[in-house]
Amino acid sequence: MNAITGRTFWASFLLMALLLPVTAQSAESEADAAELARTLESYESYQANFIQIVVNGNGNEVQESRGSLKAKRPGLFYWETTQPHSQFIVSDGSTVEVYDPDLEQVTVHRLDEQVQTTPALLLSGEVGDLNETYKVSGQTKGDHTREYTLEPRDADSLFVSLRLTFYKGELQEMRMQDSLSQVSVLSFDDIELNRAIDDKVFTLDYPDEVDVIRDGA
Repeated sequence: MNAITGRTFWASFLLMALLLPVTAQSAESEADAAELARTLESYESYQANFIQIVVNGNGNEVQESRGSLKAKRPGLFYWETTQPHSQFIVSDGSTVEVYDPDLEQVTVHRLDEQVQTTPALLLSGEVGDLNETYKVSGQTKGDHTREYTLEPRDADSLFVSLRLTFYKGELQEMRMQDSLSQVSVLSFDDIELNRAIDDKVFTLDYPDEVDVIRDGA
């Protein structure tokens, strides 16, 4: 299975930052990155349901999944996949826990400054230095739609590009393409911006018998 498909779509992002060194930057990219950062920083919290569709290089759909997410600054993130398999990914700002009920396993990852800039945590982490990690380009479509394409500055990254689509300031879609031309599309609905979320939401509750693996946490 490819690194970004299936139940590990968001979890795989947590490792990608380790492959993204700082390189030369353009003024245009810096301006677009700053604009995107301002938009994301205005999200004190973000809640939505999602549909994720994965399409391979031949244009064939290989997987569809559904679920919901909640994000709250600074650093709080909750992701739940309900179909076709159950998976939970939760961050408390210092660690990320990935819980697979079917496997009866929890993997705990430590969050450092690099990991916090990955796509998985754009909605809750620090975004002020996007231009150091990505080349960012913005494009306006119609009266209310703004798109940003993020390209990792390291040519050996696990993905080629990430496109964020906003409508009237709300994040509506994330589209990522990997080096094998496989595309993962996340479409959001029932979006709620800056609504109060209890911090308890970002704590996982799982049975004592679940196997816990700590990866540098």
